[in-house]
Amino acid sequence: MTRISVRGVAVVSATAVTAVGAVVGAASGSEGKAVQTVDVASATLLADAPTGAQAQNVSDGIGRQADAQQVSADAAAKKAAEEAARQKAAADAQAKADADKAAKEAEAKRAKEEANRAAARSVLATISPGSVQDMALQIVGDANQFQCFSQIVKRESGWNYTATNASSGAYGLVQALPGSKMASAGADWRTNPETQIKWGLSYMNSRYGSPCGAWSFWQAHNWY
Repeated sequence: MTRISVRGVAVVSATAVTAVGAVVGAASGSEGKAVQTVDVASATLLADAPTGAQAQNVSDGIGRQADAQQVSADAAAKKAAEEAARQKAAADAQAKADADKAAKEAEAKRAKEEANRAAARSVLATISPGSVQDMALQIVGDANQFQCFSQIVKRESGWNYTATNASSGAYGLVQALPGSKMASAGADWRTNPETQIKWGLSYMNSRYGSPCGAWSFWQAHNWY
């Protein structure tokens, strides 16, 4: 179907009506004399009215403009949808990576804790009731922390509460320097392993946060 401007149709219709009015006016002139009627408004409308080809061109131009606007709108919508899909895919990938990382960290932590528990069980199996080690376990309380405490004492004094470093003068289970520091835990610090253990535990907690914190430092520096 050929598209024709509505304005063009209205103009042509108005012109036709005016033309008919002019003819009728001429036919009804008095005494048979021809009377010529000129409709200025109709003449103006005829002058302004586009021809059939012009009207078709105007209509086609409007149609092309509408089509172009639709194409532009479709392209913009497609681009927006693609960008939204890209952002969602990136967010999903990041969420998966974060979840995988958290799962690996949790598994590593679980494995480390299990290794610590196994090591603690191994240490506890060698402790004789009533021994200095058993006394230390009772004072430290936590098996994992005791394991760390034990690692330090084993390397510092070999669990000998009268051990003395000939060069520095460090003394006792935890090799306090000077040994007299342990007097804050009891006047019997020279001969009582319980006093030495209490002082050593207090020192590790205050300086490193825990025996395991002290053991981590010891492993890196070979002293604490």
